Amino acid sequence: MTLLLKDPAAALDYAIDWGADYLGEGDALSDSSWSVEPDEPGGVIIAGSNIGGSLSSVQASGGIAGRVYRLSNRVVTLAGRTDERSIVLRVEKR
Repeated sequence: MTLLLKDPAAALDYAIDWGADYLGEGDALSDSSWSVEPDEPGGVIIAGSNIGGSLSSVQASGGIAGRVYRLSNRVVTLAGRTDERSIVLRVEKR
């Protein structure tokens, strides 16, 4: 697991590439949803998201300094397969 750092004032983009390790030949992402844990006042929020081919991206903003957040991405492929992966962020005043 990789721990990524984020400033509370920053709005940053993060991505998961589902290609090489997950998608079969000719398959692509058809749906993607992101969630944040913990979901708390003043915490990290999802400011936007996008999918394209094998890449699912999210823009995260906010957060409370000193806290750790998990951004979880649940996807569905054109072939009907589903899976979920996460990105872990530590918010620090930088």
